[in-house]
Amino acid sequence: MNATINVIFYLKRVKTNAKGLTPIFLRITIDGKRLDKSIGKFIDASRWNSESSKMKGTNEESRLLNNHLELLRINVFEIEKSMLKRDMSLTFENFKNEYLGIKEKERMLIPIFKEHNRKIKELVGIEYASGTLERYETSLKHTKDFLLWKYNITDVNIEKIDHSFVTEYEFYLRSERKCANNTAVKYIKNFHKIINICLANGWLNKDPFANYKAKVKEVVREFLTEEEIEIICNKEFVSERLKLVRDIFIFSCFTGLAYIDVKQLTNDNISIGIDGDKWIFKNRQKTETISKIPLLPTAQQIIEKYKNHPASVNEKRVLPILSNQKMNAYLKEIADVCGISKELTFHIARHTFATSVTLSNGVPLETVSKMLGHTNLKTTQHYAKILDKKISEDMMVLKSKFAIKNNENKVSSL
Repeated sequence: MNATINVIFYLKRVKTNAKGLTPIFLRITIDGKRLDKSIGKFIDASRWNSESSKMKGTNEESRLLNNHLELLRINVFEIEKSMLKRDMSLTFENFKNEYLGIKEKERMLIPIFKEHNRKIKELVGIEYASGTLERYETSLKHTKDFLLWKYNITDVNIEKIDHSFVTEYEFYLRSERKCANNTAVKYIKNFHKIINICLANGWLNKDPFANYKAKVKEVVREFLTEEEIEIICNKEFVSERLKLVRDIFIFSCFTGLAYIDVKQLTNDNISIGIDGDKWIFKNRQKTETISKIPLLPTAQQIIEKYKNHPASVNEKRVLPILSNQKMNAYLKEIADVCGISKELTFHIARHTFATSVTLSNGVPLETVSKMLGHTNLKTTQHYAKILDKKISEDMMVLKSKFAIKNNENKVSSL
């Protein structure tokens, strides 16, 4: 809600000069705050009407002065009207700057973006993962490249960012950068966060994203079937490194832990659960939500196998995991050796746990969601949608129920 402006003129008697004349001041009041300014005119105090804020009399001198006062009053409300037309918030500070002709320092996009990324960097390992910083740094680079591509500039005043800017940026990501839909939407989402910072600080009066809509398309998540898991588990590898990568990958298939969470896993994360068996209790790096996962026999056997491995002992980790890049490179080798055509990555293990290991075997969706550490059940539901086997099994149960009812109806009609 915009504030109300009050305007009065008054004499500042403490500044009466040697000639006995007193200066006339203009007072503008907004939200209880006052702006007092001399109008550069002096008058004999006895000729001033304080109730009407005017000079007494109808002579030429009085008429000219009072007309001048009225023009000053009109000017105040013209500035107010101009601000409202530009959708400027009518606050005391904004009005004061407009009235006195004080221009705020231009706020440029790139320094604001850089400052945001600097704060993210300071909190890596505390509130954010290194991957989050990497995504925002890439987003900043794309933003700089877009400015050069579209406007041939290296920076832009945030007030120049409008709906057209956003849609052109999206077009650039899809056309020039060849980004897929979901990738483009994620970069725009990162940029939107910077705009929200500007809005929250009152640096922008309009949200350029107000009429913008972009939707993430659902991606079919790859996972291994039970048969494919068995092939990998039973395959004899000559290479020790492939054996290690296979074991850690299978461990993730039976725990649902992402790469970073397996890497961070220590013996402190494993303790006795409510059923008296060993569980994993681990805060997910990505969301900081806790995952509580009962250890299945296969996962326990892998932990036992590597408990005395030099890397596990020296680095105080449960498993001697390699870098994510190396793990994925070796998993491609494993897929080739095992005759699996799917593009095998470490993250597929997490999807496999959600589908083939748990949901396909009748574990309720809510339970799987808890173990995965999802903050939203909808995230877990994506896995349930791709399980034709589960759909078939559920419908078979339904068919059998209908069959029983039909038989009962036949018997009752005899």
